[in-house]
Amino acid sequence: MAENFRQTDILEIAQSEGRVSVDDLAERFNISVQTIRKDLSDLAESGQLKRVHGGAILPSGVTNIGYDERRDLNRAAKLRIAKRCAADIPDNASIFLNIGTSTEAVAHELLGHRNLMVVTNNLNIAHILAANPDCEVMVAGGTLRRSDGGLTGPMTVQMIQAFKFDYAVIGCSALDPDGDILDFDIQEVGVSQTIIAQSRESFLVADTTKFDRAAPVRIASLKDVDAFYTDAAPSQPITKKCARWKTELVIAK
Repeated sequence: MAENFRQTDILEIAQSEGRVSVDDLAERFNISVQTIRKDLSDLAESGQLKRVHGGAILPSGVTNIGYDERRDLNRAAKLRIAKRCAADIPDNASIFLNIGTSTEAVAHELLGHRNLMVVTNNLNIAHILAANPDCEVMVAGGTLRRSDGGLTGPMTVQMIQAFKFDYAVIGCSALDPDGDILDFDIQEVGVSQTIIAQSRESFLVADTTKFDRAAPVRIASLKDVDAFYTDAAPSQPITKKCARWKTELVIAK
């Protein structure tokens, strides 16, 4: 029975933080790493977690996890990333913010900025920035995705193509070892690709939970963005590729 309760607690930690490590769990529960490894194996066998080196992560595949769950996932890290990214966006700028909980966090950090023009296909971001009287907010129309307040489709792309933004801030669902930026919805991917093409500088905001996840549709490569904001250093191969591609790697601590 105690084992069942512990595994429930482990799953809750994973859902809150995105991943769990064997060493950290052993310390939290004051038990051996062998016992934790067995717990993680049991949770992986039941499909509730996916084993990775040193621990486990939430499973992923061809469908994303719920939006409310994503909003709570690794919240503290997203806040640090958002503060760092917003600090690099000056007043008197035009910006596009796309769909995602990380870009919503950036929107909150822009509430003190002055004389901004923000275009977004995220109704949540439009609502957040409506509280900033020095920010003009424009919504790129399209087909409403009720699950997260996102707007996608040909109409969204067409409106974005009418602009040339100073900055684009985009999120993603996964980042693979090749440096490819991935997502689940092919229509949303088309919008994100257009945003990058129509921006003078593009920033990716993605926390470390995205490093071990998978998604089926490619948005772009890290070489196609100017800066990558995250909360911990990615793998050495990714770090080296960012240096070679001249993509600034910004670690928000």
